[in-house]
Amino acid sequence: MELIDRLRQHCQARWGRPPALVACAPGRVNLIGEHIDYNAGFVLPAAIDRATWVAVVPDEAPTLTLEALDLGEAAVLSLDGLDDKPAQTWARYPGGVAWALRDAGLEVRGMKAVYASTVPRAAGLSSSASVEMAFAMAFQQLGGWSRSPMELALLCQRAENKYVGVNCGIMDQFASACGQAGQALLLDCRSLTWEAVSVPAGTAIVIANTCVRRELGSSAYNERRAQCEEAVRLLAARLPGIRALRDVAVADFERHLGLLPAKVAQRARHVVVECERTPAGAALLRKGDAAGFGRLMNECHASLRDLYEVSCPELDVMVAAAQRLPGCYGARLTGAGFGGCTVNLVEAGATAAFSEALGAAYTAATGLQGEIYVCQASAGARVV
Repeated sequence: MELIDRLRQHCQARWGRPPALVACAPGRVNLIGEHIDYNAGFVLPAAIDRATWVAVVPDEAPTLTLEALDLGEAAVLSLDGLDDKPAQTWARYPGGVAWALRDAGLEVRGMKAVYASTVPRAAGLSSSASVEMAFAMAFQQLGGWSRSPMELALLCQRAENKYVGVNCGIMDQFASACGQAGQALLLDCRSLTWEAVSVPAGTAIVIANTCVRRELGSSAYNERRAQCEEAVRLLAARLPGIRALRDVAVADFERHLGLLPAKVAQRARHVVVECERTPAGAALLRKGDAAGFGRLMNECHASLRDLYEVSCPELDVMVAAAQRLPGCYGARLTGAGFGGCTVNLVEAGATAAFSEALGAAYTAATGLQGEIYVCQASAGARVV
């Protein structure tokens, strides 16, 4: 591959040696089950065939020499001084993984590493998780120890939560670690049990990037979480024992709807229905019913737009345009919302025409240039 060759050549030119190993980890897209992870429900992500690649030369010194090829920047981190976080934000992701692994009692050896990625940044496709998992695989290989993909995902999540300072759930690192070619992954965010579910034959996952990112996303995300917690507190008066909205059946929610303020009820309705919609979607995928799954994707977008209110005009334009095009089974926003990407399930033979028409329709309606990526469900993090 051209990118691997560039990384190998960089190691040779920069450090006079070819890399001892190359590791990679994919980004991910969530097919259905949005804003559900922090409500202890089910999500259905898939790893995608865009990834972060890291080439490593071992170093006897207790340091991490890091070069981000895409950014043209470098950093040197002392393994004995990781509590002093690097100034460069990008370096905190590999540095945080080293910190979390060492804190868990695992050996982290020095390295000179260069990395690059084909996962778009700030697009809701988990570029940060792919960096974390690629470095986790490299540290594991160099350290000579072994942990399961889920264990590594949890360690990388801890790195992002406690070191980088981003309060993400487990879905991103899980999907990057555990991805399987041709499969979506149905994850129970409470028990962390999961199963692979085949993406229907003859379909492709098309991701459409609005190239819009809104600053209000972070504050609105925190507000939505608080509203969900408020709904649980109020509903628990009539439904004792519930710990999250995942525990509330749709029928019970309807019966006790009057306990909730209007906005809280809106948010909770999305979550309660989505918690049932996601396993139902997985069941349709098992049957190979792409059209049925696509209808649920469309319903999910309407719910995120109207009830959870995390869409934006550009996302709505992109989704509506996709839903009108031949070969599209379903479309919705994916990720936290307020910009970023949509995910579309598309007939494989229609992807070229679909992508061209969608990009043109989006530009005509918004004046913006979007980016369209035709993807397949991919294998997870690995040493190559």
